[in-house]
Amino acid sequence: WPRFWRIVLKIAVLGLGIIGSAWAQNLIADGNEVRTWNRTPKEFPGFTANVEEAVKDAEAIFIVVADPAAVENVLEKILPVLTHGQTVIQSSTISAEWTTKFAGLVVERGAKFLEAPFTGSKLAAEARKTVFYLGGDDALIQETISVLEPISETRMHIGPLGTASSLKLAMNVNLAGVAQSLCESLALSRSLGISDDTFFKALDVNAGRSGLSDIKRPKLCTSDFAPQFSVKHMAKDLRLSLETAHGQPIPQTKSLLLLYNKAIEHGWADEDMIALIKLLEPDDC
Repeated sequence: WPRFWRIVLKIAVLGLGIIGSAWAQNLIADGNEVRTWNRTPKEFPGFTANVEEAVKDAEAIFIVVADPAAVENVLEKILPVLTHGQTVIQSSTISAEWTTKFAGLVVERGAKFLEAPFTGSKLAAEARKTVFYLGGDDALIQETISVLEPISETRMHIGPLGTASSLKLAMNVNLAGVAQSLCESLALSRSLGISDDTFFKALDVNAGRSGLSDIKRPKLCTSDFAPQFSVKHMAKDLRLSLETAHGQPIPQTKSLLLLYNKAIEHGWADEDMIALIKLLEPDDC
């Protein structure tokens, strides 16, 4: 039987941000042997400041960090100690180009590489409702099912290596557009003297209601900008989407990136993406 089907798994989680922390907590709660690492030292179960020690003997190695440069930095540290029988599960949001490059480096070491970007914010990760987009070999996906299934609601095999990363970027372009439309329509409603309660009651029975509007409603109504999906991470994904487009016109994405960059200039990089509603306040218009 594949090693991943053992009851107790040896797992490394590299990156203890919003999502990595939630996954690690759930994997630990399931009784797995989990070692964790973060670039900035963090009080966390199983934490080691030595990333090489974190991946030693680990069967599954999650990488969930900010961007391609961060993934590359992690791989530079762990590649010398990777061996046969280990699988790197790359869940950071990057492009197909970077995915292909990183997969090649891992496979050269004799380890396996699973492309596994995801959708779902902090709440979904904590509730084990992450949706994984998987790219690459179906046999490898089946091997890793026992480590992915307990922390996710859905696992979609998108296609060959690179397709999952591309789809993830496309999904985030959609999220950014929906979030901005929600912010602008709410700001317009407020400017015309309509209460937030009335606005959302109307949205509840409107075709424009979405899962995102349901999630962001309480945050918008209370000006709660604690991050579920940060401004800086969405800005990075919009940049990667534009790089990946290769001439495909996506003009709204260009416009959105300008707004995200403006929000970062205001110092809101670490706030939730709906913090962009602050750009619609009179002083910023």
